[in-house]
Amino acid sequence: MADLGKDSLDPQQAEDWQELRAQGQRMLSDMFDYLEHLRERPVWQPIPQEVREGFHEAMPDKPGDLAQVHQTFMQDILPYAVGNAHPGFMGWVHGGGTAVGMLAEMLAAGLNANLGGRDQIPIAVERQVLEWVRDLFGFPETASGLFVTGTSMANLIGLLVARTAALGTRVRQEGLAASKLTAYTSAGAHGCIAQAMNVSGIGSDALRLIPMNENYQMDVAALETAISEDRRQGFQPFFIVGVAGSVDVGAIDDLAAISRIAKREGLWFHVDGAYGALAMLAPELAPRLEGLALADSIAFDFHKWAQVPYDAGFIVVRDGTLQQSTFTSPAAYLRRETSGMAAGSPWPCDLGPDLSRGFRALKTWFTIKVYGAEKMGQVIAKTCALAQYLKQCVENEPLLELLAPVSLNIVCFRYRSIDADRVNAAIVIALQESGIAAPSTTLLDGRLAIRAAIVNHRTEACDIDALVRATLDFGKVA
Repeated sequence: MADLGKDSLDPQQAEDWQELRAQGQRMLSDMFDYLEHLRERPVWQPIPQEVREGFHEAMPDKPGDLAQVHQTFMQDILPYAVGNAHPGFMGWVHGGGTAVGMLAEMLAAGLNANLGGRDQIPIAVERQVLEWVRDLFGFPETASGLFVTGTSMANLIGLLVARTAALGTRVRQEGLAASKLTAYTSAGAHGCIAQAMNVSGIGSDALRLIPMNENYQMDVAALETAISEDRRQGFQPFFIVGVAGSVDVGAIDDLAAISRIAKREGLWFHVDGAYGALAMLAPELAPRLEGLALADSIAFDFHKWAQVPYDAGFIVVRDGTLQQSTFTSPAAYLRRETSGMAAGSPWPCDLGPDLSRGFRALKTWFTIKVYGAEKMGQVIAKTCALAQYLKQCVENEPLLELLAPVSLNIVCFRYRSIDADRVNAAIVIALQESGIAAPSTTLLDGRLAIRAAIVNHRTEACDIDALVRATLDFGKVA
């Protein structure tokens, strides 16, 4: 019989393993250097055309040198990422990651576990995180949960479970047929809610976008009116999405009031807490999430305020049995046993659409175990304090104006100008290309705003000062 061992992708000789180990240590050291010296780098920089062109080569047929591939990474990939690890990144609600999380991701990659199912300790790690989440949000022991790519997927899962609650499990075979389901969320909600309606087959036309009040919260009186009107017209209201940390300004809906409406009307109450739900870790912020514990499901990301490396979204559902009945699919090759490797039912694949699932739980577990909930809460509170500092800077500078209340960690402001929209758009581009700071833009009441989302645990007051100074400098010449 031919020796097939030579076709393994592992090193074949002891000296080959030694060379790989040495190269791996150099690669790890380079990433530590990158994180240690982030402040010496630009937040973001434009990508040279020759670098772009380097990623249009044909697929290589022959083996390459690992050291050379690593060098290409250091030269052509690392410098041109979006920059959310940098303390000056304030463009979107992206976490900054940590060295601890990076190491945990390396361990998970080496283990290469598929957490779709079967009896294995990695699934116990994920269930441990679920226990922590249940305790944090005040959910019962019967609640189920699942790691997913992000809150967009978590919101979709919450919607699908609510659909099962409204129509029964027969919807999985019969489809929506003549059902006239309607759902409700704030006009300031993330677009992934409408996308979930599309993907579920219900359709975005069935999503009612409820107007906001002066604090950018869902108008609960308008919500009640919309539900009543839909019932009058023969529709079947079934799903309300409250927002904890809105995409534009970081507003938190009146979750307690929405939960009362949902209970009275018999509707599923879901919370899109993409980043805001983890304010529960900060004692000074947690009271603002009153009503969160009454939700039927909560979607959020560990890769935002918890600083876990991408990606690590999560969905927690109060009725674990209902979540399982929404997704479980019998298949001969997924047969369950009471012992052996096929034990441990229900499996994670019974709670969501993915059968192949990475070990996202490990980097989250490491982050919480190493830093602890108290420290993580302090980091979250600090970002909100920095937002208040930026608010004060804006209010104290005659050339700047605040465009929205500062609820959590997002500050929307602009440079005063006759041609304000054009000038502020130019300022943001100049800020990004300068590498000093990287905010984004949004539209509030038809006015273009500079939007600074302070999420990174590395951000300090000096970064806020740099943003303000540069905004004023670029505003004078825009």
